[in-house]
Amino acid sequence: MLADTGGACVQDRRIVRSKRALRDALIALLEERGYDAFTVNDLCARADLNRGTFYNHFRDKEDLLLTLEDEVIADLDRFRESMRQISLTQLLRSRLGRAPLPFLVDLFDYLRGQADFLRAVMGPGGDVRFAPRLRDAVCTDLIENILHERYRENPTPFVSYYVAFYASAYLGVITRWLETGMAESSEEMAVIALRLLFIKPGESIEL
Repeated sequence: MLADTGGACVQDRRIVRSKRALRDALIALLEERGYDAFTVNDLCARADLNRGTFYNHFRDKEDLLLTLEDEVIADLDRFRESMRQISLTQLLRSRLGRAPLPFLVDLFDYLRGQADFLRAVMGPGGDVRFAPRLRDAVCTDLIENILHERYRENPTPFVSYYVAFYASAYLGVITRWLETGMAESSEEMAVIALRLLFIKPGESIEL
């Protein structure tokens, strides 16, 4: 005789709804008040949950914030294998053909889906620790993986500065896209990201 799992499914759905409500409440309060200006009570009131439900899942509001941030970083790990497989030759071929790289399209699709959280946590009332994590999880990895092997294995100070320069620049691109309402499609952003990588001083800055 099979066990009745209906109750477990209902419980799982309830947990998912509670965590979603807390996520939405955190985003709203980060944007309205800033991280330091609200409490667990404020989160529970906004999410329409009791404190017991909150503490069943999280120790405090810091635990909630870091859990959500960690989930985003973990999701971004799946793009790293695609990055590792991209060669400079492939990038140049895509650039010449003005074709968006599929993994970059997927990346911007993912960022669009997380836009409400990313804007809140990277905004003035958010968590200053998160932007560097996003930079290192996506931008630094991308730049390092398109470097020639001899630079990856034997980085000189200039190479380290090169990687830092482009990684920070790419974080700026992502941040501006989020802040300006993501008017460009994921395909357009993939083309823009690639174009920026190869633009030279004095060259036309049109696509």
